[in-house]
Amino acid sequence: MSPSPLFARLFSIILLAAFALLPSACGGQGEAKHANAQPGPMPEGGEWTGVYYSTTYGNLHLIADGDNGSGAWRTTAGDKWGELHGKLEGNLMRYEWTEHTIGMIGPSATRKGKGYFQYIEVKKGEAHELRGQWGLEEDETGSTWDALKQRNMVPSLKDVRPDEIEGRVTGGGWDDQGSTPSGDSGGSEEPESSGDSSTDMQ
Repeated sequence: MSPSPLFARLFSIILLAAFALLPSACGGQGEAKHANAQPGPMPEGGEWTGVYYSTTYGNLHLIADGDNGSGAWRTTAGDKWGELHGKLEGNLMRYEWTEHTIGMIGPSATRKGKGYFQYIEVKKGEAHELRGQWGLEEDETGSTWDALKQRNMVPSLKDVRPDEIEGRVTGGGWDDQGSTPSGDSGGSEEPESSGDSSTDMQ
């Protein structure tokens, strides 16, 4: 006996729905999100190496070596720290990052992703800034990361890491990282709010 028209129609709908769900069931997440950012010339007097302050991600210590850039930061909440490495081309840096949750072990203790920064001078003769985004895993965009370059601060990637990572027992922790060899406080000005509501790389 042939199936009724209603049964055949219901079967077709179920089959189409199953095919529509197949990519997500197999783990497909679509294409990675890439930033539509193009390199340009560095502003006059601009230099990648420095310390950049963000109200969310704290001080990003960044060091340039040729066309390579390496950075480290610790969130203002003090519960996470991270490292990034990338390529520099003009005023554009594309990087890969890893962030660790302090005191946590296991797969959820570490997150990874990609991102980009553009080095800009908002107004001639005024402070330089980094403006960019970061994303999880293969995504390069998703959350805003803007940071203001601090004056007279010397970057030190090692000082950003927690004491237990570096084997330090006393002193030299995050609270002291803002000091410089000359004793300069490094300034306390903060960037204007970017409107980003994210609080960490989660």
